Amino acid sequence: MTKHVLYILVPIIVLSFQWANNSSVTATDLQILSSRVISDQLVATRKITNPFPASPEFIAKGKSLYFGKGFCVMCHGRDGRGLEPDQDPGFANGMLPRDFTDQTWQRVRTDGELLWILENGSPGTAMPQFVPRILTEEEAWQVLLYVRSLGRTAVSNNH
Repeated sequence: MTKHVLYILVPIIVLSFQWANNSSVTATDLQILSSRVISDQLVATRKITNPFPASPEFIAKGKSLYFGKGFCVMCHGRDGRGLEPDQDPGFANGMLPRDFTDQTWQRVRTDGELLWILENGSPGTAMPQFVPRILTEEEAWQVLLYVRSLGRTAVSNNH
């Protein structure tokens, strides 16, 4: 089986599990399952892990960068959902900013993929390259710890 066939089958398998578990699947979910990493770099990128522990200290540093130097808040919002309530969706050139609280997205994206996006930008979107132009690699990992914490916060708010 070629790796291109696997890239098609994996999202189908994930969707099948969601349907079997009576989860609703929307068109947005299909976007989430599609990686932004260039296909010949995807396997290696998925193996990369965050060298920093998800400690309160590193999450706080990531939050500070998200709201400050990295200016992630400008597109992804104060709560990480992608748009502020009063923001016009027309501001985005292409797809809307990712909702970091989305549990499906949190499950299917690896830290290595997210770092790749910070290093290369997100093809097909207005997301530019941030590492090393804006953030160091170390800072990017800390931002990703904060982004992951937004997904955990969403889960705890739903219970």
